[in-house]
Amino acid sequence: MIPFELAEPRSLKEAVSLLDADDGAVRPVAGGTALMLMMKAGMFRPARLVALRRVEPEFSAIALAPDGSLRAGALATLATLERAQAVRENFPVIAQTLRTLSNVRVRNVATVGGHLAHADPHMDLPPVLAALGAQVTVVGPAGKRTIAVENLFAGYYETVLRRNELIATLIVPAQGTKRCAYLKVTTRSADDWPALGVAVSIDGQGREVRGVDLFVSAATEKPTRLKAAETVLRGAQADEATLRRAGEAAAGEVEVLADARGSASYKNELVRVYVGRAVRKALGLGDAQGRAA
Repeated sequence: MIPFELAEPRSLKEAVSLLDADDGAVRPVAGGTALMLMMKAGMFRPARLVALRRVEPEFSAIALAPDGSLRAGALATLATLERAQAVRENFPVIAQTLRTLSNVRVRNVATVGGHLAHADPHMDLPPVLAALGAQVTVVGPAGKRTIAVENLFAGYYETVLRRNELIATLIVPAQGTKRCAYLKVTTRSADDWPALGVAVSIDGQGREVRGVDLFVSAATEKPTRLKAAETVLRGAQADEATLRRAGEAAAGEVEVLADARGSASYKNELVRVYVGRAVRKALGLGDAQGRAA
């Protein structure tokens, strides 16, 4: 690696001041699990890295707010998020998703903010957070702004963040009576990057679907809302015919990408099948393989 400057600010405000909106060679670094690999491979040659490990402790905290929402500092590690009592008791889909997100060595180092800002479309947490209606607060020279996780990603490894902005906090609204699930398809081990991820949050009773938020990832260039499938499900009974129609609608509306984990046609078929399976899992109808109860 070529020499570079390492800055270690003591506050998030100072960290922002050290970034450069016009220079892509100046980057923030938190856990560094992805950035270090890029540097070692010669894909990224920094002029300056702004290390965030010494900023205020509040940005590593995880707590349940009085309104039932979850607030997680961007510098909290994924392992800390996974083990937090507030998450396990109130947002079990997040804790369950994290158990097979990469491996425990990565989760012990990788941070919430870095995970989201990296924008790898194969990551498990973004579609789950999008389905839960989560938001991030972002700080920059002009102050703070709030972005829905659904709108954070602009494309393949791209976000809407400016180069001199940092994710400060993740906010997940109270789940209430909604039922949520995440399913992923891996071609190797359970903690491998997925060929497909499907996340769903359902407001309803029994088989009735009053409201639904449904997202696909890994097979697409970014977490993508399945609007046509939501339309099929919303206001319907989640019987086998409805779930088949939702799967067909999802496969017809989404543009999937081929990669080392599968061809486009294979992934399109996965979308068709796994939308129904994710809904069944959320509603407690049968098992993850789609067999009816």
